[in-house]
Amino acid sequence: METLKHECGVAMVRLRKPLQFYEQKYGSWMYGLNKLYLLMEKQHNRGQEGAGMACVKLDMQAGEEFMFRERAEGSGSISEIFNTAHTQINKIPSEKLHDAEYAKSAVPFAGELYMGHLRYSTTGRSGLSYVHPFMRRDNYRSRNLTICGNFNLTNVDEVFDSISSMGQHPRQYADTFIILEQLGHRLDREVERLYSKARKSKKSPTCMSNYIEQHICIENVLSSAANMWDGGYVICGLTGSGESFTFRDPWGIRPAFYYADEELVVVASERPVIQTALNLSVDKICELEPGQALIIGNNGNLRISQVIEAKERKSCSFERIYFSRGSDRDIYCERKALGSNLVPDILKSIEQDTQNSVFSFIPNTAEVAFFGMVQGLNNYLNDIKNERIRNNVGKLTPKYLDKLLSMSIRTEKVAIKDIKLRTFISEGNIRNELAAHVYDITYGSIIPHKDNLVVIDDSIVRGTTLRQSIIRILARLEPKKIVIVSSSPQIRYPDFYGIDMSSLEDFIAFKAAVALLHDNNSEYILDEVYEKSKRQEFFPKEQIVNYIKEIYAPFSAKQISAKIAELLTPNEVSCPIDVIFQSLEGLHEACKNNTGDWYFSGNYPTPGGNKRLNQSYINYYENK
Repeated sequence: METLKHECGVAMVRLRKPLQFYEQKYGSWMYGLNKLYLLMEKQHNRGQEGAGMACVKLDMQAGEEFMFRERAEGSGSISEIFNTAHTQINKIPSEKLHDAEYAKSAVPFAGELYMGHLRYSTTGRSGLSYVHPFMRRDNYRSRNLTICGNFNLTNVDEVFDSISSMGQHPRQYADTFIILEQLGHRLDREVERLYSKARKSKKSPTCMSNYIEQHICIENVLSSAANMWDGGYVICGLTGSGESFTFRDPWGIRPAFYYADEELVVVASERPVIQTALNLSVDKICELEPGQALIIGNNGNLRISQVIEAKERKSCSFERIYFSRGSDRDIYCERKALGSNLVPDILKSIEQDTQNSVFSFIPNTAEVAFFGMVQGLNNYLNDIKNERIRNNVGKLTPKYLDKLLSMSIRTEKVAIKDIKLRTFISEGNIRNELAAHVYDITYGSIIPHKDNLVVIDDSIVRGTTLRQSIIRILARLEPKKIVIVSSSPQIRYPDFYGIDMSSLEDFIAFKAAVALLHDNNSEYILDEVYEKSKRQEFFPKEQIVNYIKEIYAPFSAKQISAKIAELLTPNEVSCPIDVIFQSLEGLHEACKNNTGDWYFSGNYPTPGGNKRLNQSYINYYENK
């Protein structure tokens, strides 16, 4: 129910034919630019704080610009950057508008290589200078580099120290700047390697430059830089000489998909956007596997290289629960399964009284899980009907049959998001009062004091919106009982790979566990965990142990859920509140191929995750 900032989105288009080909076949040399726009707009959910795009033109003459970039901030940034590009296109004389060769020489974004990025900041840094793509310029085309990515590194300090020790001076202490400088440095070394080789063969300067551009090995650049990266990432890049690459982390934490044919290669963070943009069936889209890089040479030839050895696959399960577009075939089925898996616990909470229960969902991202929940409940009713019919063969009357067949699950649109709280209101009491009215209810949707009200959500993180707004407003309907259902398990641990969840004290599950320790006079566990964490504060990340698990260990998931319900119930609400969470087993059953569950289990896929968690607890305990 609380909006989470999360992974960014990437998009790439590599045209494999001259621009004139697309003018003749599709009626516009802007074919690649238009596809990039579709890929970015269809991933708008992944970044609403900024957007940027880059373009590289092939085979430009000396003195002609070959690499371009446009960036903008704000929720309308995608439209802004493409409006800028089209403003330049509109300056073309009408008689030259369909002349692809003229457009390539005269218009900035008339090229063969395109790269786009959508930004959601999870670091608190803002400003145009932090909007991707980032560029590194040089007079030699082969040394020019522009990158963008969907990533968070957990060991920025280590990478920073490493490149600083080689004499580099990164302009910012941020992973994006550091990665750009690191990759740029390795690209320089690759160019120097080829220069030395070409010089030995006594080539002319022009021939040497062409030789370098035709033989650059992007694998060398990526492998030498990435062998010390710890985190989740998909990094895309273009060089001035026309190479392009997309590189995925070896754990497969962040997603990447691609499609290739003889006309173009397309990359995106989400599969259905490629399907929609190019009108493709799902089987035509490939997933870039962990540790792999999709590399396209300046001649348009594509290769998939295993740049880093794949680790145990830990693809982010939160992508499936919440972040990614629900229009993906597999994600849609997985979200329905998550909802269906909760049915036994829901029935237990309402004492199997489906006749006097109303089912709904908040917010819209929980709608698919709601469909799965309702399907599971209907299956339960069908089993009851089936059993009663079989047990009453020969004794069925029309009246009994009508009554039996009329048994159904009651669904209603109970809650509606009504207003957006304006941030200029800062005074605490007034702000909280207004927050209580962010959602509105459908009056008359339930029978007061008789109906249970069951509402499913995709996740419960901090619980703030539940306590301040949703439970209060739902209670106005005077239900017999309110059951809040989460299609995800209890979120107990921070994320350090690109989601805005990095502070332990923010999580309602952590608050509940701490409250239970106090209730049971077991506060000493907090002290013990701090002492253990403090002792390993400066250990290498590979030696860090997750001792925070010991805070949750004394209690069952149901005990913590019950405490969460208690903490979230406002004082003025008198009806019982029950909170039901997905189990880890249910999560893995629904999302079989995406087992990254560190938010719920504390089993971080990389050593850097444990190190950052350890510091997070120390900060919490020391009240930093």
